[in-house]
Amino acid sequence: MTWISVALVVAGDSADAWSDALMDAGALSVDVHDAAAGTPDEKPQFGEPGEAAPGAWDRNIVTALFAPDSDPGAMVSAIAAWMDVPPPPVTLSTVEEQDWVRLTQAQFEPIRISDRMWILPSWHQAIDPDAINLIIDPGLAFGTGSHATTRLCLQWLEAHVQPGDRVLDYGCGSGILAIAAKRLGAGTVIGTDVDLQAIEASRANAALNRVECGFVQPDALGPDVHDIVVANILTNPLRMLAPAIAARVRTGGRIVLSGILADQAPSVIEAYEQWFNMAVWRSADDWAALAGTRR
Repeated sequence: MTWISVALVVAGDSADAWSDALMDAGALSVDVHDAAAGTPDEKPQFGEPGEAAPGAWDRNIVTALFAPDSDPGAMVSAIAAWMDVPPPPVTLSTVEEQDWVRLTQAQFEPIRISDRMWILPSWHQAIDPDAINLIIDPGLAFGTGSHATTRLCLQWLEAHVQPGDRVLDYGCGSGILAIAAKRLGAGTVIGTDVDLQAIEASRANAALNRVECGFVQPDALGPDVHDIVVANILTNPLRMLAPAIAARVRTGGRIVLSGILADQAPSVIEAYEQWFNMAVWRSADDWAALAGTRR
């Protein structure tokens, strides 16, 4: 079957109204993105927790998918008349029926972390069967290994985890760091996250990798301290959580923090230096991983 795709360029403050109206008119799906995407005028939509949101895009491309027997041009004109605005420019195209599952899976290839560690979607064969292959499927929780912050944490764990280490993954997302620590020989491994979907995803991924890790929300953590605490979150939460995270590391234990832009590293180091000897361990793609030892 061939579907009809209609793309409109609308002002930022009207994108939601157009999206709702197109869905009411029979659109099968609606997507909104920045009309300036890929240009110097591209505007981020997500700020750090604790900071003001950047606000709506100035110009949006609203793309709607309609059944082949629809007349989306007439629908757009009718919606514009109802909204009492001039009809926006319309671009029509066709979308052929495809195997959407295979198309989505094709976007996720194995990711090489090091000479002996790979991240592998479950539908791929291992490139190196003798490597540590972490099986992680993309889902709702953050952490497929494609982002530099996750790779930096995985590389740190590979270089530092010792057999039997007690490890806490603070803000576990998909559970990838906890699972990696366990595969690297850690003893007791716990992951925690405020998001219940992250807890569920982490448990499912641990089962997929056949490792035993515990995943709980922060208020269910026991009083134990750990040999290693890894936290791949964001700069502002890391600063605010510094006392809570520091309290989870034993004297002489180690900490690794990421989700930090390189130019934000000094402020995070300052937040932790009363407990740790902290420094930038490694950087990649303008992101930094910090590491320290508990005094």
